[in-house]
Amino acid sequence: MLALNICSWIALAIVVALLLLVLFEPALRYAVQQPPAAPDSEEFLRVVGALADAELHRRSRVELLADGKTFYPAELKAIGRAAHSVHVEAFIFDPGEVGDRFLRALVEAARRGVRVKVVVDAIGSRPTPDRFFQPLREAGGQVRWYQPLRLATFKRWNNRTHRELIVIDGTVGFIGGAGIADHWDPGDKGKPPWRDMMFRVEGALVVGLQTAFAENWVESSGQILSDPADFPAAARRECGATDGLVVISTPTAGRSTRARVLFQLLLASARRTVHIHSPYFLPDRSATDELTRAVRERKVEVRVIVPGEANNHPSARLASRRRYGPLLKAGVEIHEYQPGMIHTKTMTVDGRWVVVGSTNFDSRSFDLNDEVNLVAADPDLAARVEERFTADLAQCRRVTYEQWLRRPLRERILATLGRILERQE
Repeated sequence: MLALNICSWIALAIVVALLLLVLFEPALRYAVQQPPAAPDSEEFLRVVGALADAELHRRSRVELLADGKTFYPAELKAIGRAAHSVHVEAFIFDPGEVGDRFLRALVEAARRGVRVKVVVDAIGSRPTPDRFFQPLREAGGQVRWYQPLRLATFKRWNNRTHRELIVIDGTVGFIGGAGIADHWDPGDKGKPPWRDMMFRVEGALVVGLQTAFAENWVESSGQILSDPADFPAAARRECGATDGLVVISTPTAGRSTRARVLFQLLLASARRTVHIHSPYFLPDRSATDELTRAVRERKVEVRVIVPGEANNHPSARLASRRRYGPLLKAGVEIHEYQPGMIHTKTMTVDGRWVVVGSTNFDSRSFDLNDEVNLVAADPDLAARVEERFTADLAQCRRVTYEQWLRRPLRERILATLGRILERQE
């Protein structure tokens, strides 16, 4: 009996230790040891590709689609035109007006012989019952849940696919921060829709999006995408002016991710401007140091747009505001968006480099999730993203260091208590 009690206590201690490791494991410290090559140089382009382990694709076309009133119709139209395959990966795929429209479009595609495959994150889409997708299965489509809570997958429950992707016939893709739900729909019961962007992609960059989908498809279904039609030669034709790469980020046992390396390198390379949209802005110490160094040592203009009080995760906002101090003191500008929830995830550097995709500026995205980003060296695309940034900035309230010092005691207490959840936001 005594031996049994000792074993029970040891087992409990191991479980508690693992839980504490998940909640409090310190972030890896990142540093760029020497100044990167000039951001507009061919050398820098090669370094980014090498460190991100991503193929550099030339002459693709990337179109910015602003808000659900624009990107949902574009996505549904592309699904309606699909001839061979439709691949959807979603962190959020919820029932509702938008979800039902997409389900009908996918069912219609499957009925006309298109191969429809859908990967849905089991935690991100937890309000969605499995039976919601039954009409699609009956039409011949395939649906898989990513990392459902099972005994066999419990040790990996904290790894989610946060990717929001649609790939049509291997030649047209959509990437960005928006899932499939009424949050982004301007007709959602009078509520202001979430502010967001998606990007329509044609050309060789679509190959990278298809590769990202293929990774999570095999992890969810065991099936390897081996049909050559899913990677058509036509996808590689030159059709635009964007040079870039697709960074597929997955956590490693050593804690680093390609997305985190990418962001650190781009921050260290900035010479003039860094503009960041992020719904959950919780920079770790390395990112904070890099941002403050850019302002103080290189006189870079660093501006960040985050949600104001209209935040779908109030605890994330408290945790974010707790970290403002060193940034504001150094001269980083932080602006809180006022009209509603802003869910946009973009970063532009020096008016040349653009990062768009699913990655939030927080530990969950950098350390725990499967993410995907399109990284483009394209001044024209950067200008279009900057126009959107400027429009959003006009609807923000800037936070000053003096205001931050005077934040209410209740906020300070709640933010301090919420530290245990910061890694999970």
